[in-house]
Amino acid sequence: MGVKLSQNALNVLEKRYLKKVDGKVVETPDELFERVAENIASVEGACYGKDPATVEAIKQQFLEIMTNLEFMPNSPTLMNAGRELQQLAACFVLPVEDSMESIFDSIKHAALIHKSGGGTGFSFSKLRPCNDQVLSTGGVASGPISFMKVFNAATDAVKQGGTRRGANMGILRVDHPDILAFINAKENNDDLTNFNISVAITDKFMTALKEHRDYELINPRNGQVVGKLSAQEVFDKIVDAAWRNGEPGVIFIDQINRDNPTPHIGEIESTNPCGEQPLLPYEACNLGSVNLGKMVTEDGQINWQRLEYVVKVAVRFLDDVIDASKYPLERITEMVRANRKIGLGVMGFADMLIKLGIPYNSEKAVETAEAVMSFIQRTARAASAELAEERGVFPNYKGSIYEPMGLKLRNATTTTIAPTGTISIIAEASGGIEPLFAIAFVRNVLDNTKLVEVNPLFEEIAKREGFYTPQLMEQVAEHGSVQEIESIPEKFRRLFVTAHDIEPEWHIRIQAAFQKYTDNAVSKTINFPKSATREDVAKAYLLAYQEGCKGVTVYRDGSRESQVLTAGTKTAQQTTTTEAAPLYPMNITPRPRPDVTTGATERVKVGCGTLYVSVNADEFGICEVFTNTGKEGGCSSQSEATSRLISIALRSGVSVEAIYEQLRGIRCPACVRRKEVNVTSCPDAIARAIKKFQDQVLGGFQPHLPFKPEGAQAVQQEAAIAEDSAHCPECGHKLSHESGCVTCIACGYTKCG
Repeated sequence: MGVKLSQNALNVLEKRYLKKVDGKVVETPDELFERVAENIASVEGACYGKDPATVEAIKQQFLEIMTNLEFMPNSPTLMNAGRELQQLAACFVLPVEDSMESIFDSIKHAALIHKSGGGTGFSFSKLRPCNDQVLSTGGVASGPISFMKVFNAATDAVKQGGTRRGANMGILRVDHPDILAFINAKENNDDLTNFNISVAITDKFMTALKEHRDYELINPRNGQVVGKLSAQEVFDKIVDAAWRNGEPGVIFIDQINRDNPTPHIGEIESTNPCGEQPLLPYEACNLGSVNLGKMVTEDGQINWQRLEYVVKVAVRFLDDVIDASKYPLERITEMVRANRKIGLGVMGFADMLIKLGIPYNSEKAVETAEAVMSFIQRTARAASAELAEERGVFPNYKGSIYEPMGLKLRNATTTTIAPTGTISIIAEASGGIEPLFAIAFVRNVLDNTKLVEVNPLFEEIAKREGFYTPQLMEQVAEHGSVQEIESIPEKFRRLFVTAHDIEPEWHIRIQAAFQKYTDNAVSKTINFPKSATREDVAKAYLLAYQEGCKGVTVYRDGSRESQVLTAGTKTAQQTTTTEAAPLYPMNITPRPRPDVTTGATERVKVGCGTLYVSVNADEFGICEVFTNTGKEGGCSSQSEATSRLISIALRSGVSVEAIYEQLRGIRCPACVRRKEVNVTSCPDAIARAIKKFQDQVLGGFQPHLPFKPEGAQAVQQEAAIAEDSAHCPECGHKLSHESGCVTCIACGYTKCG
């Protein structure tokens, strides 16, 4: 047999998938695929009475599409099939009802799921709001966010079988009274670290937003209206939070429930951690992905015949997984086998486009996405219908959306577009439907040797077209993108676009094209450059809703990066974390004030009268702040001291974001008690002024280092980068952000939340 794998794939398999005894790998990749195929095919005999010869033939079909790297099941199936755990599903949703018993039952059940290697989604929308009454005790409720912190702590305490880290999705409806607190629940990147969070947006909210009016807040305890908020203001807060660090995402909950195949069984309230799998409470779904990069002929045509075959075999495989899996709870087993949802998706879409000669950001790419996914959905449903004839329809079929159509299916859903993470590394494919993350990157190997790894399609074309050189590959790895390298022919620069080369509109249009023909949902990250504005993010959300997407996750480049400032030796270090801050030794000398600056002065009403805040910048960014009080007087000495310290900090390399986070919200009684004052103190006013200047005048521009670190300081900075949240903690490579999770394309490290 001998499956052909890249060295990167072998590394990932050895680290995360192959069977180990006392920490030593005792399984080869061939044996892994044999184990999985045999275990899943055994269902054909054990559950459906197939003779041994037929079971063996089906096993060989399963084995073929996996070892050809044409199809991969989700990670729990690869890890656990044929082993003691035998928990094969990746996605679960648990209910959280408005009682202490239900809340802590869900925490316990989530711990069992995380231990087995699964991720969990929760809607906290049924919990009464903070400070609402608790009739049984006469006390007041602590609200959804306080309980989310308990869930988060429980996840910290459970390591997922030593192979996968715990991940949760937390969802709150936009009409919940605690929605404003929820929107900012992850304002600090150190909070709720095991959660991705999303706001469940309703059609009513979107209508109110369009009509520039208020919408109602509903207390879930009794269904009563308890207040109103401006839809525009809430939308702006969601956008602002997502612009700052990518969270919360949004899901369009009414759109999701319009496609709920079993509305008679219940309403969908939540999704799995990456948002692609809406599920009813106690449902689970097993996923798998077809490698589209393998579905192109040598002469550059889509191999529809092979794609049809692989999809049909994959649907049978995933249906068998339902019966082969041992679920953590009996309630889950019952629900899963009653609806029999599967989620067949794709990876390698970017690879397919390159082989077809189609740029990702083009109308032709959108047309190709629709053509391919509509074919997969039709084929998957046809395969499910064949299984229904052979095995019967899914038990909850009566009352489903398919019954009036007369469409008899074995599975309530068949298609999902998931982020493929490590399985795409095994298959040597681009992730999910994402564009390429990098054309080339540098891997550190033994003795600090740097190895340049180049996308195999780019390397093949570069050699074929005669512009390949090792020096060029190093240049590409340094840039990450080929767009500015003029020695590469323009048509290939157009073809090899990366996630950050692509306008957000194209990201959304590709997502919408796949969503059009996907039963469940589509996991896709809408990438923005660091310079993107809040208005850019807002436009993306509105376009996604208009185009029929079921959810949106955005990521503005660098918005989650934090860098460790390290001083002293390796044996005695002091560290502090700021956003995107360069490394300096502790005896910092601020760079000199420039002779010429440009800036703006803002007049702000404060508790003592009027405060004038002047913000000035040079080529490195904001470099100084001056304050002056109006004729009414005020705390001029304190304001002057604050502004002088801010100026020194700015010229020492401290980021605007770090200063803003420290000063904003400081409260002064003179400001707070005056209704006409929109700031909470003079320091708050100064913080807002520099942040506004940074975002609106400089367009998010961050200061550059005024000097290049050398010697020991450069070593310290390089070490700090390895601990940077933008870089992999295991190998130091830059992380790719996908649907609220991070993935390292170099070693397979992944984490959600």
